[in-house]
Amino acid sequence: MTFKTVLAAVAATAFAMPAFADIVIGDPYARASTAMSKSGAAFMAIENTGAEDDRLIDAQSDVAAKVELHTHQSDANGVMKMVHVEEGFVIPAGETHMLARGGDHVMFLGLNKTLNQGDIVTVTLTFEKAGDIVVEVPVDLDRKPMHGKMGGNMGHNHGNMGQSN
Repeated sequence: MTFKTVLAAVAATAFAMPAFADIVIGDPYARASTAMSKSGAAFMAIENTGAEDDRLIDAQSDVAAKVELHTHQSDANGVMKMVHVEEGFVIPAGETHMLARGGDHVMFLGLNKTLNQGDIVTVTLTFEKAGDIVVEVPVDLDRKPMHGKMGGNMGHNHGNMGQSN
């Protein structure tokens, strides 16, 4: 192999690898609506430490028949309702996007098991640029709605760890 061939192979590999280090997941947790619920949600802080915007475009988990990216919107009568956000969420460069109760979140539809306190839910987040990041999300049924929204316990874990310190 020539030096040019080796250099080309290294360059191709570098450009093909997702930029995991640019996305940092902090303070993830999941909840179910009730003990007998068929739906639940996951919340977390998604920090983009990179120089370019990225976009969370999908999420998957084996705990539910369907997983969607949702937000809350007010209708013409001022009633809040959840809606599927097909285009996903922009994660601006150098900023943190909160997935929080009452706002953007990962929605589990058709739960195939009860989410019990202390369980771990594996969620794969798919980003346009960073690719797939696997996050281990603890179920916390005692979490108060505002916890984590104003800085909270923001652990910094790269790639596939995802749990707070």
